[in-house]
Amino acid sequence: MPSLLDPAQRGRVILVGAGPGDPGLLTVRAVEALRSADIVVHDGLIDPRVLDLAPAAAQRISVAKRRARHTLPQDAINALIVAHVKTGSVVVRLKGGDPFIFGRGGEEVEAVRAAGLKVEVIPGVSAALGCAAEAMLPLTHRDHSSAVSFVAGQCKGLSEQDWSGLAGQGRTLVIYMGVATAAQIADKLMADGVAPDMPVAVLEKGTLAGHRAIRTLLADLGPMVERERVGSPAIIVVGEVVELSDAENKLAAWARAAEALA
Repeated sequence: MPSLLDPAQRGRVILVGAGPGDPGLLTVRAVEALRSADIVVHDGLIDPRVLDLAPAAAQRISVAKRRARHTLPQDAINALIVAHVKTGSVVVRLKGGDPFIFGRGGEEVEAVRAAGLKVEVIPGVSAALGCAAEAMLPLTHRDHSSAVSFVAGQCKGLSEQDWSGLAGQGRTLVIYMGVATAAQIADKLMADGVAPDMPVAVLEKGTLAGHRAIRTLLADLGPMVERERVGSPAIIVVGEVVELSDAENKLAAWARAAEALA
């Protein structure tokens, strides 16, 4: 693979996974890419210390996306990247987590290739891997889970999505972007046959300052998110492996609330 610092390798885009937040989780190749950048097109939750790895003269362009509030729609981001690459610039598209896990990296690669331009992808530590490791939560385990699935909790038509078989005994389900729809997610999983007492964890702001790992049972997921005022970014993990983690057990609060209502 040619060096990212090779001056002959101009006019291209490098999709870089910035990991879940902690700059220490960047790969060596990600750091090398940032140092070669003329332009950094970045997500909104990128740690400033990561952006500082790019040359001081490099232009930094935020294309922050938050729920229902986008600085630029995806088509405009694609067009922005292509336009800058066509000038001969090295464009680093810096994305939280991994570019190909709910990062729309596939769409950006398609757009760059359709324009006949060069593109490289540097994977990153995904939010699921980084947050789970911090909480000592093994996503697979010989005694508890031999399969793991990733789904998006903000997808259109959530109730129509077929998640059957993704969660349950011997399986782990990781839900990205599910805080706002936590109650609906719990209802959907239980309607699909997942036991109400299946352990579930919410990993909030993983690897960042103020991170929390809290857990309860599936039936309490929605109420717990509301009680604990969980905010984004956060992921939800459903499965027996949750009981092996360091996540703080919030089930007692639910039990007290249920008893008070009885």
